[in-house]
Amino acid sequence: MPATQSPGTARVPTIVAMGGGGFSMEPGNPLLDDFILSLTGVERPKLCLLPTASGDAARLISSFHTAFQDRPVDARHVALFGAPRTDLREYLLAQDVIYVGGGNTANMLAIWRVHGVDLILREAWEAGVVLAGLSAGMICWFEAGVTDSFGPLAPLRDGLGFLPGSACPHFDGEAKRRPAYHMFVRDGFPPGFAADDGAALVFRGAELPAAVSSRPNAGCYRVALRGADVAEVPITTSYLGA
Repeated sequence: MPATQSPGTARVPTIVAMGGGGFSMEPGNPLLDDFILSLTGVERPKLCLLPTASGDAARLISSFHTAFQDRPVDARHVALFGAPRTDLREYLLAQDVIYVGGGNTANMLAIWRVHGVDLILREAWEAGVVLAGLSAGMICWFEAGVTDSFGPLAPLRDGLGFLPGSACPHFDGEAKRRPAYHMFVRDGFPPGFAADDGAALVFRGAELPAAVSSRPNAGCYRVALRGADVAEVPITTSYLGA
């Protein structure tokens, strides 16, 4: 149970899967990050960055702390390159939000599994710690995803599987994402969800009650095979700045 959670209070397992956005992509637009923090219901939430996908890049870590230094949040990060913490499980379970940055999804998943972070994250999710992230931090929660971890865009089929199906970030931000996702689904890839840069899917358990955005025209979509064609069904997405 998160340290700041009141005794006897249960939180619903929550994942905020962003196609792109947040402090690393929109440093002047705090709408998505503020929304994530609001889901905790905590006055000063503990927010922990997992920058594994970037190789614990110093620039990302620095920009994270800069982005949150003047906000009502206790911001910290966990690095896995070099000597990891000896209290990793206890530390991560004590957070209110675990925020996963972008980068190489395949490498991140491999490193997490070596250190047992995949199991800790499932435990945290089930305990009500809000899990959030963009790009690699979107794909990782699903069974599968569209990734550039191997160079060209390719299907990744060994996600954490907290959420069923597949995911594709940067749907409007990278020209090759949409046609690649369509091609993979047409060839038998699991159906799933796509999100534009600045848009986020909000899952409660495995259900999707909401989608939100930091940009007026950013959207989210269900993507699935319908006969011989791939269909995109827009998901109602609420602009947080309205």
